Amino acid sequence: MLIPDFPGSTASSRPATAMSRGWTAQSRPATARPQTNASSRHEASYVIAVLEGRGVSREVGLAALDKDTGRVSLIQLADSPTYVKTLHQLHLHTPSIILVPDTFLSLTDTTMASGGKKASSTSVLVQCMIEEFDAPVEPVMRKYWNDAAGLAFVNQLIVDDDERAATLVAMSSKYYALSAASALFKHAESKLNIRFAASSLLIRYAQAEGTMMIDSETSRNLELVGSISFKRSSHSMFGLLNHTYTAMGARLLRANVLAPITEQSSIEARLDVVEELIQNENRFNDVKNALKSLHKMDFDKLICSLAASEARETSTAKPAAARVAQMLSLRNIVKNMPVLAKALAGSRSRLLQIVLDMISDERLLRIEQLVSETLNEEAAPTKGGLNAVNARVYAVKANYNRLLDVARETYKENVGDIFALNRELSEQYNLPLSLVYQDTGFVFALKKTDLQGELPRGFVNVTAQKGRWLFSSVELKKRNARMKDALDETLILSDKIIQELTAEIVIVIGALYKASEAVAIVDMLWSFAHASILRNYVRPEFTGTLAIKAGRHPILENVQAAGTLVPNDVYCCEASSFQIIQGPNIRLFATTGKSIYLRQIGLLTVMAMCGCFVPAEYGSFRLHDALLTRLSNDDDIEKSLSTFANEMASCAMIVGIATENSLILIDEVGRGTSPREGVGISHAIAEELIKLKSYVFFATHFSELTTTLSRQPSVVNLHLAVQRSRQSTSNFGMTFQYRVVDGAPEHTSHYGLDLARLADLPDDVLAEGRRVAEALSEMEERQEQDSRSNKVSIRRKALLRLRTQLTQALDHSSLPDEELAAYLARFQKEIMQVLHDTL
Repeated sequence: MLIPDFPGSTASSRPATAMSRGWTAQSRPATARPQTNASSRHEASYVIAVLEGRGVSREVGLAALDKDTGRVSLIQLADSPTYVKTLHQLHLHTPSIILVPDTFLSLTDTTMASGGKKASSTSVLVQCMIEEFDAPVEPVMRKYWNDAAGLAFVNQLIVDDDERAATLVAMSSKYYALSAASALFKHAESKLNIRFAASSLLIRYAQAEGTMMIDSETSRNLELVGSISFKRSSHSMFGLLNHTYTAMGARLLRANVLAPITEQSSIEARLDVVEELIQNENRFNDVKNALKSLHKMDFDKLICSLAASEARETSTAKPAAARVAQMLSLRNIVKNMPVLAKALAGSRSRLLQIVLDMISDERLLRIEQLVSETLNEEAAPTKGGLNAVNARVYAVKANYNRLLDVARETYKENVGDIFALNRELSEQYNLPLSLVYQDTGFVFALKKTDLQGELPRGFVNVTAQKGRWLFSSVELKKRNARMKDALDETLILSDKIIQELTAEIVIVIGALYKASEAVAIVDMLWSFAHASILRNYVRPEFTGTLAIKAGRHPILENVQAAGTLVPNDVYCCEASSFQIIQGPNIRLFATTGKSIYLRQIGLLTVMAMCGCFVPAEYGSFRLHDALLTRLSNDDDIEKSLSTFANEMASCAMIVGIATENSLILIDEVGRGTSPREGVGISHAIAEELIKLKSYVFFATHFSELTTTLSRQPSVVNLHLAVQRSRQSTSNFGMTFQYRVVDGAPEHTSHYGLDLARLADLPDDVLAEGRRVAEALSEMEERQEQDSRSNKVSIRRKALLRLRTQLTQALDHSSLPDEELAAYLARFQKEIMQVLHDTL
């Protein structure tokens, strides 16, 4: 498919926590290293071990354990001096504690986690992590960072599934990641007091190259996971797309929004699913109903609780009761899997077929069979009170264990004795006594309105609660003690049976991990389909060219009234890879839509690479390895950085790590210094980015850049349209249309002179000012048109554009031969005209 014409196609933080951690800010620019992806509201649940190589290449290994879900990610990467990639991975796995070798810290730096002064021998990576995260940094003895021990841990604990062999092969040579894994599991055993059953953890080697890197300032300014204005607001990319029913789906959505995938085949597979759900209403509703039956269930947490056994005496009633409740929840999960499988049956999307295979695993049926053979069908987890206790007491089927049957009968008789005591005392004192179950046992309850005078003698521990009296007696306490003994014995015996059942389930726990992943991906893609239906999104294409027709800002569209948002076109290819966007250079109108336009490009790219439809009439995208932005102009007080220093630090990061495949959005560089210096530094940064051949959108108020950069073939000038209206001879109005159009603003616009009328300057002063301005503009324009270098620039741009158009026609054209010939003839005519005019 050929790309339509768009404007530009013609030739024409989260704040760092350095101060709160007690670290002194440095004055050199290195202090302002970039932050990376985060949502400050996302609960930290990972224990992360980090090890850095001492070589020049800065190899870094990470091992991250989610305490809640039991998932383990191992990562090894080569980083830059700012450690932006490592910090990006840490933000994707929000740390609750960070483990580092004790040799990375000085002996005097043991109090650093509580605000000690930074020591010169502390590694730069540790300094960066402490500045960026609130999580404590804890030293671990260097002897525990051992790759052989790490591989042994992984080999022992990794779940036995289809990916086990591939994962072990991928990790076998990753020295730093395996060493970090060794320290991580040692810490879990010695400090967290947690051990895991063999073959029970979902351990994966995460490829850092498979996702688009987004730094934290970009995440904050684009409002990917949280609103800038209101922390609790859902007006963010995550809030816009989050219609998930399960916790696993929400976690997967957040991870994808912060780090979209870069594998085109995977993206297309997701888009196929979203398209099928949108087009097939029955499938959409069936999947929705199936997900509803799993609402509020968190497979990962349940799997983790089954796999982890705390390193303490477990033959007590409280953990026994918890394990019985967990097994009841597991039974509900495996019973609901066939409902989702039925909803996915007959899908034409390859990804849904894979998901169907994952949740149709015979091992899930085996788990359901094991649970059904052991637990009562009518037993169900309930919240608190005697009913919850009875659900656990009678969870295991009768006649399964004779000792358990005897203990339950004893428990039943003791409870009956307590109710008999309640009836006796009610008759003896002529009071309507009732029983309330608490953690310590039963107590009597009596409404205050039913008591005339004082309680009879013999009642103790009297307390008032919500219009009633609660109290006990010596005899009730004795019977409670007998009842509790029988209850504890019942739960412990039940727990032994549950532990035996758990041991059998752990053998096939890989099926539960597969089911969790399958439900998460379906939940996320159904959420994409739901959002796409609500807002009439279209399926994006990936052609290597960024081309958007009538694109809309997704977050603003969600909050503004229908029809008030102005759509805009985007076209960026190799021939127009650097685009300058300008608006009126007037401080009174600092926001004319340039920032919204830049944010819209970033958001739509993230949506497309996540596998979601986009708000536009048509969208074509290129796969990017990084989304790098400079969008805010604020001082960073915690780092003692001015606006200009902050700008330069961000730009240094962008220039340092950008590649040909990066997407770069820059808004107003150079505002924090003098105009002359601002133009100079903006031009220098722009030239460096042009050399990289990244896709760059460069919003600026420096009109001089259109001249200084005009010789570059890939530079395109755009501007925001402005409509002027005159109400009277002394009143001038300006309306911003928020629409991007080709070319730089006209030299003859002179918005400032027109608006100067509002100050009631004399007419002769205004007339003279306009005459001089127009004369200077005409002189500059005439000199530029006659310039030989200008003609060379025009030819270069035309030839570069021709090459790009021919490449697109070769790679993506589906036109019939006759139409394709006419299409190419138009290119020939255009280039001949340009050559004729400039030679």
